[in-house]
Amino acid sequence: MIEFSQEVDASGLLCPLPLLRLKKILAVMVGGEVVKIIVTDPAAHLDFGVYTNQSGHQIIEVIKQDGKQIFYIKKNIVRLKIEGEKSP
Repeated sequence: MIEFSQEVDASGLLCPLPLLRLKKILAVMVGGEVVKIIVTDPAAHLDFGVYTNQSGHQIIEVIKQDGKQIFYIKKNIVRLKIEGEKSP
């Protein structure tokens, strides 16, 4: 079982509401934490996939059961570049 620090139940909500709920909870989470989000919108994987690719967050796992999709998404760790620092 995947450990998570936040859980969001977006069951019954359609696009774009599940994505907005995901963005809202990620905004208050610390980098490296995992959110579990439950959705029934069959197109949520498209929205979440595009969003995580653009934002740097990571979909760890997707479980489909009983008409629901359960996503485990890890918040990216933002590393600020210090002035004069060379890229790795």
